[in-house]
Amino acid sequence: MKVLFTIFLLCISNVFMTLAWYGHLKFKEMEWTKSFGLITIILISWGIALFEYIFQVPANKYGFKGNGGPFTLLELKMIQEALSIVIFLIFTLFFFKNEKIAWNHLLGFVFLMLAVFFVFLKK
Repeated sequence: MKVLFTIFLLCISNVFMTLAWYGHLKFKEMEWTKSFGLITIILISWGIALFEYIFQVPANKYGFKGNGGPFTLLELKMIQEALSIVIFLIFTLFFFKNEKIAWNHLLGFVFLMLAVFFVFLKK
């Protein structure tokens, strides 16, 4: 149960992270945001990123072995990175339809997933 809850929190966190980091790139397409300056965009992104932290911190606290959770610190980080890539890919496909995912991008993602596999590989 702790495994699934931790991963669930990390997924939600990564959705907010992706929106905070890349969502503002769509602002130019929204009429009400066209006049926003960089400081305004940064503040909006920080506001979104607050929700990232609201889910990320409990996920790490709850999931960390040192607190009775199922994952080591390195495993938590690799799960977060893998989820970040998957969620970013989904975000890109849905919101940035003009971006093309090429074979070398997919191969890079596969190698990142292999890194996760090797981190979880038991000695």
